[in-house]
Amino acid sequence: MYKPFDLSGKVALVTGGNGGIGLGMAEALAQSGADVVIWGTNEAKNTAAGKKLAAYGKRVASRRVDVSNEAEVVEAMKAAIETMGRVDCVIANAGIGGGAPIQEMTTELFRRVHAVNEDGVMWTFREAAKHMIDRAKAGDANGSLVVVASTAGIEGAARNSAYGASKGAVMSMARALAVELARYGVRCNSIAPGWIATDMTAGAQANKVFAEKVIPRVPARRWGTPEDFGGIAVYLASDASAYHTGEAFVIDGGYTKF
Repeated sequence: MYKPFDLSGKVALVTGGNGGIGLGMAEALAQSGADVVIWGTNEAKNTAAGKKLAAYGKRVASRRVDVSNEAEVVEAMKAAIETMGRVDCVIANAGIGGGAPIQEMTTELFRRVHAVNEDGVMWTFREAAKHMIDRAKAGDANGSLVVVASTAGIEGAARNSAYGASKGAVMSMARALAVELARYGVRCNSIAPGWIATDMTAGAQANKVFAEKVIPRVPARRWGTPEDFGGIAVYLASDASAYHTGEAFVIDGGYTKF
């Protein structure tokens, strides 16, 4: 094995890690040697995901956390650090959809989408950064922050202005933090998935017109899968990406290029 990809001794935390892209990432991280912490709002899914990850022989912890609740994020990050001893990589993956034409967009819907997709990321990264900065000052300058955004953050996503705005915001946040935290050895990157087959896209998957008109436009000619995100998760959690920061990784089967 190329040694920098070995995650032995590292701890990775994945929000929304009990399903979809988050679980695909968490599995790859565990298989590569990392101990893993997952957060999710569904206790049953947390338990099932925890059992699946434990099969890889690494330490696993799960916790019910609503990232739109600041107090829960603060307490959960504290608990993760206490339980695992440290946190080396944090992947802010938890997110929700919220589509509506602009003339029908309610303030409540707009703010709910941003509470999870933007506020939740800020609180998660803030608490992780405190820990990583303290470690850097003690001589252990190394850490990775990753946010799962969306191609909706860089292209025109009709009837998804709230969602697209939230994803564009966190991509910008990642660039800012990459510059701000580099002095502490902490890098920050974003990932922009395209059309991925998860629970969030169940409606589109079941839509015949969508299947006939949109997916054929994906150069890879298929939906993406959660497993397609394992490699990027391992890379960004590993020392192989030690000099790679401030980047937006688009993983969409070529959709935005065509």
